[in-house]
Amino acid sequence: MSVKRWQMRRNCALTPKQLLQFYVALVCLSLIVATGFFLAGVWMIPIFTTLELTAVTIGFLIYCRHALDSETIEIEGKRLLVKKFIGYKESLYEFNTQWAKIEQPIENSKTFHICQSSLRVELGQFLRTEQQLALIAQVRSHLG
Repeated sequence: MSVKRWQMRRNCALTPKQLLQFYVALVCLSLIVATGFFLAGVWMIPIFTTLELTAVTIGFLIYCRHALDSETIEIEGKRLLVKKFIGYKESLYEFNTQWAKIEQPIENSKTFHICQSSLRVELGQFLRTEQQLALIAQVRSHLG
């Protein structure tokens, strides 16, 4: 039995590994400059360098937390699985392809919903509108 899978990921400019390499280079360069000024007797520069690196570190941590966010729709036989990985939290939802329905996105909405009885899951936050419509059409062709 074949498995159909659609994966939607956040569009990030840098992977966490690339970001770490950039961060290490930035910290080294900033510390070299701050040390040079400190040795020259300008003690204010290391203070501001510390503040700068603290702010950059916080920003990079927030970026990294969501860099790997994704949503996956998987259909195998009569089973439809939705996996959401958002901010290091993974959620798994299971539907029956015979009963699951896809709700069209509301106008100007960035998301659509898959629902079955009382279970309703929001998807599509990483897709453009035209990609959403194509995905909905593909998944609907596998529903009962």
